[in-house]
Amino acid sequence: MKEFLILGPGCFNCKKLAENTEKAAKDLGIQYQLFKVSDITAITGFGVRRTPALAVDGKVVVQGRVPTPEELKTLLA
Repeated sequence: MKEFLILGPGCFNCKKLAENTEKAAKDLGIQYQLFKVSDITAITGFGVRRTPALAVDGKVVVQGRVPTPEELKTLLA
């Protein structure tokens, strides 16, 4: 099971990233758990400088933008 972390303060873009990530994962048939991390210390601990960011199994794969579900499918596959 994959673990997805949405790193950000909970803004509109953070919510959109979570929504797009869930859509991509469902389209690919990936079993996952999605968590939202808003603590700035935890976020910077991942080396993230710009939010929103997405970490997959602890590794940051995108930051500072909201990829489309199609682009996320490539990142998650």
